[in-house]
Amino acid sequence: MNTPLACLAAAVAATFAVLPGAAHAMTDARLAEVVRERLLGDRTGACMAVAVVEKDRVARVYECANARDAGRIGPDVAFEIGSVSKTMTAALLAQLIEQGKGSLDDTLAAWLPEGTKVPDYQGQPILLRHVVTHTSGLPALPSRLGAKSMDNPYANLDEAALLASLGDAKLVAAPGAKFEYSNFASMLLSYAVARRAGTDFESLARRELFVPLGMDHAYINQRPAGVRAATGHTPNAQATSAWDFTTNLAGVGGVRATLDDMVRYAQGGLGMIDVPIAASLEATHAAVSGQPPMGMNWMRVPVKDRTVLMHEGGTGGFSAFVSLDPQRQRGVVILSDTAWHSIGSLGSLGMHLVDDSLPLGKPRRAVAADAALLQALAGEYQLQGAMKMTLRERDGRLFIQAEGQGEYEMGHDDAGDFYPLALDAVLRPQRKSDGSYAFTWTQMGAVIPAVRIDRAAAQAPVLSPAQLSAYAGDYPLAPGFSLAVREHGGALQAQATGQGAFPLAAASTDTFEAPAFGIEIRFHRDGAGKVQSLELHQGGQVLRGTRQ
Repeated sequence: MNTPLACLAAAVAATFAVLPGAAHAMTDARLAEVVRERLLGDRTGACMAVAVVEKDRVARVYECANARDAGRIGPDVAFEIGSVSKTMTAALLAQLIEQGKGSLDDTLAAWLPEGTKVPDYQGQPILLRHVVTHTSGLPALPSRLGAKSMDNPYANLDEAALLASLGDAKLVAAPGAKFEYSNFASMLLSYAVARRAGTDFESLARRELFVPLGMDHAYINQRPAGVRAATGHTPNAQATSAWDFTTNLAGVGGVRATLDDMVRYAQGGLGMIDVPIAASLEATHAAVSGQPPMGMNWMRVPVKDRTVLMHEGGTGGFSAFVSLDPQRQRGVVILSDTAWHSIGSLGSLGMHLVDDSLPLGKPRRAVAADAALLQALAGEYQLQGAMKMTLRERDGRLFIQAEGQGEYEMGHDDAGDFYPLALDAVLRPQRKSDGSYAFTWTQMGAVIPAVRIDRAAAQAPVLSPAQLSAYAGDYPLAPGFSLAVREHGGALQAQATGQGAFPLAAASTDTFEAPAFGIEIRFHRDGAGKVQSLELHQGGQVLRGTRQ
């Protein structure tokens, strides 16, 4: 299931919506043009079902990167929507609260079987409001996941193992103190909501959401007649396994739906359908926490002068994007039979459809890598907290071999990323300020920095708290988006608007890195030697800000 990307470049995309751009009524033909511009020829080979929902019309399109694959999708095809399912779980929770059966200030323990061991922090319990804003402090995954293969990671997790995993968990900070995306916590919420409602999760979702909203082909494990289940694909165009969930845990990411199902869901969220759960759907939009801004499992994203509700989802072979713009009465739905999260998600197309002043992006096309880059990358690397990895250049191609494993040939695309032709991963080179290269390795949702170990590394400077404080300040990078740099506990930290703080490590004089996010920050001084501005380098983009 997709998680919010800890990527400043992605966050800036939303705040760049400052150019003039009125909402224009969308037609099927215009929508097809936009989707083709983003998708045709993309090296993923993905197919997409896309809709723009407006008050008096709905534009729909089904497109594939390669025309020969058009039969893969259509109105009768159900996609895995991944973590967008969490917004549905939130609506069912809001309905129970509306019925007087609970409160966001209830403890999680109160919604679980008596005697369940639930961790706290120095007596401070996890509340439901912490669960729906990913501030519970619980880890991303349960300790007793029992996965036999990450191709279908949740298939063997049952309710007993989920609850037992709570006994293994320990909180390192007070609930509510820090945003950390947790599928573990969301599975507990799915289970708890079904238990409080007195039925199984699929029956509850069908009775309260799917049937009233007219989502006739939506399901979890009981596929309706006449519905085709799409086959998922990795971003290197390989078919992959579906993801399976125990029914009562499926509110974390197990809903499957057609495009028309999700159109009806968006219409319900925008108040266009008069159904009993309409008030509960609306209740999930209200602000619950501020860092980052969230409702109940909805991200509250500032776009120009309004707030747009968004959530992305992803499984091993699928991606989804849903947004609701209550002020403009406009929704966007994107369903793809390909996992996009390792290469930037569906955000580019989704944000452009939210507001056309935002850049659309372009297809990633396979291209040959520059020979000089291949030669510069070749060498031995250490993945942080993991194995060593060797990169080799041979016959104008890059090959990669993890310690103790086989060698894989890498493709290369015009976005500058390398990718194994035989598995789902991304190698993103990073040119450092001294001209050398490092890279990040993205696989199964993890972004792991790698540093070169076959050459002597320059000694990183050791700076005192006073020296670090010289960099402290607020650096506006875009209208409404700033990077706050602070000295804290003898280290330097940065925090972007609406995001959590992250550490910066000194790489050389006036250059700091956050390797896990692929970030390099270069500070610049004025003639008097005082820090005046910075450049933030990430993913080939450069953002500049003057110190305030």
